[in-house]
Amino acid sequence: MTTKTIVKKWGNSFAVIIPIKEIVQKGLSENDMVEIEIFKEADFIDVFGTLKTKTTGQEFKEEVKKGWK
Repeated sequence: MTTKTIVKKWGNSFAVIIPIKEIVQKGLSENDMVEIEIFKEADFIDVFGTLKTKTTGQEFKEEVKKGWK
């Protein structure tokens, strides 16, 4: 099961809400033990930084496409 959800503040903790579609599909009930794997969705700028160039977008696109044929 893969689903996207948002982390919310709940008292002094954080919580995620499992969508009802996933609950029904997996047959989950209150107090069931589940295992989750957490990945933070990365922002494009966090991954690649800001691009500083004096070329136009079209010039950059043409430069990147060189050698792809």
